[in-house]
Order: sequence, then structure tokens, then C-alpha cells
Amino acid sequence: MESHESELVNYFDQSILDFKEGTSRFEAKLPKITKGYFEFTEACFEKGALTKKEKQLIALGISIYAQDEYCIMYHAKGCVENGVSEEEFMEAVGVSAAIGGGAAFAQGVTLAMDTFDYYSQN
Repeated sequence: MESHESELVNYFDQSILDFKEGTSRFEAKLPKITKGYFEFTEACFEKGALTKKEKQLIALGISIYAQDEYCIMYHAKGCVENGVSEEEFMEAVGVSAAIGGGAAFAQGVTLAMDTFDYYSQN
């Protein structure tokens, strides 16, 4: 990560900003759908029987399995924000790779780990 740190800084933050800008554009045309979607997802990530930390780890694993780059970055950041350790993070990557095979492993050990490292340092 060190050799491309300035590129990654821009990439991660810019990708999340791109998602937010796309969301705003969508919301301007379809506010009811956008609001409903975000109310639903926010409710799903509230603490319940599972902690927010556990829910972020689940979301990360599914994102890696689905190879959804925006969700990988978003939930890797969410893992950091909810106190996930590097070891916990790597175990979630491993479980996702066990289910998703090589493609999930590749996303987990590259994009997911790079995002985790970036947000852990800030």
C-alpha cells in the first residue's frame, strides 16, 4: 500500500464520494425510494441481537462474495469505525473466500485489506 498511498487515498475517499453523489442524484428524482431504502438499511445495521460490529463483518463478507467494490470499501470502513481488529477482519475475509473461492479471496486480500488499512491509519 505504501508505494501507491496517495493514489489509494484519492481512490477510497473518491469512491465513497462518488457513491454519495450518485445517491443524491437518484434521491432528487426518486426521493421516496431513496429514503425508503436508506431507512431500511439503517434499521438493518442498528444494534440488536447482533452488534453493529458483527453486522459490518457480515456485510463485508457478503460484499466480497458478491464482488461489489463500493460495498467492500463502505463496509471495510464500517468495520474500522465499529472497532473490528485486523485479525477479525481477516477471518471474515477468510470465511468469504471459503464460500466464494478465488474471486472472493482476491477481493478480500486486495481491495478489502487496502481499504481496512487506509481507514485504520486515519
